[in-house]
Amino acid sequence: MRPLPGLPRHEAAPNGKADPRRASLFKQLVWFVIDWIKISWKDVLAMAILGAAALSIYRAPLAAVRNFPITFTESGDIVYPEFAYPNRNWIISPSLSGVIDAVIPIGIILLAQIRIRSFWDANNAILGLLYSLILGSLFQVIIKQLIGGFRPYFLAVCQPDISLAQSHNTTGLNAVGFHQIMYTSEICTNPDKQALQTAMTSFPSGHATSAFAGYVFLFLWMNAKLKVWANFQASFYWLALLVAPLLGAVLQACALSVDQAHNWYDIIAGAVIGTVMAFMSYRVCYAAVWDWRYNHIPLTRNRTFDYVAAGALVPEYMERALFVRKLGWGRRRRGVGRKTWREKRREPSNASSATYARDSAVSGYPANGVSYPESATVRGNGQPYHPRGDNMV
Repeated sequence: MRPLPGLPRHEAAPNGKADPRRASLFKQLVWFVIDWIKISWKDVLAMAILGAAALSIYRAPLAAVRNFPITFTESGDIVYPEFAYPNRNWIISPSLSGVIDAVIPIGIILLAQIRIRSFWDANNAILGLLYSLILGSLFQVIIKQLIGGFRPYFLAVCQPDISLAQSHNTTGLNAVGFHQIMYTSEICTNPDKQALQTAMTSFPSGHATSAFAGYVFLFLWMNAKLKVWANFQASFYWLALLVAPLLGAVLQACALSVDQAHNWYDIIAGAVIGTVMAFMSYRVCYAAVWDWRYNHIPLTRNRTFDYVAAGALVPEYMERALFVRKLGWGRRRRGVGRKTWREKRREPSNASSATYARDSAVSGYPANGVSYPESATVRGNGQPYHPRGDNMV
């Protein structure tokens, strides 16, 4: 089988002899690691720098000063329920959330490689997942520090004393507003500054950002490898399996509304940020997001991917870097030319993916007349149109 255009490979020696680097498995592995470092070291360094920057920003003092209202009844009780919930222990800690959102998707990707058998697919999937998580974390901590917001249990942590408004008023924003009921954190009596800062950085939800950045990326990867949305009707259990990462993301993001650690709008904002980062990261690492013809193909740094050549769905593209084994998709385990009983059974129907590809390569449409999206179609003026890689989504 000839090597795929656009996938990593070692070229043969100019004299036609075998590459000396293939003399032993150890040498081949050494050269492979060297090549990987040459290609990926800048990404690894950038991820380390941005990850450290996100952590530093998260621990930095808050830049925004917010007011919160305090009113009292005759008994002296605070009456403002939005920020007066009790301070309960979080169901999922921030550190545990980050571990869950990285380890579980990486574990699924690595386990799937038992069947997929593609290092570069595992490489792109894991790097893309880390891109999504790191960018999402950096994005949300910057918003937390510059904008922020009070958590539902803020007053329980703050323990405000309005008598301090006169002596602790460097901002000039205490006892202001309608009936002078608006105050700042300067009147808080809690000596734990870290707990107080955490109570004032509710927006957006870091848990929701991390969950959707990790599990939406996993959702896109699983859809590409299982071909749930492709040119055939997938089994229901594959569809149910595909929904599982989205369910996990929603449950983790919304869990902190149970213990009143986040407002509903914090969770929505975090989910949007994480989803956007997941889509961006997946498209950087793979040839497409939704286009079922290409979305399973990992991209490389050292050559461009030829969408025109891949438009006919040649067998190499249909067989590699896939988990599913159906209708021509996935690596064949049997000898070349041998067909399983299922392939022979479907042969008269003329409805396999390979048949679609052969018919489409000639006419742009399959033999049964059903419209088929092709990478090389014909414009209304009769001129062929070849979409570029940056036009594929």
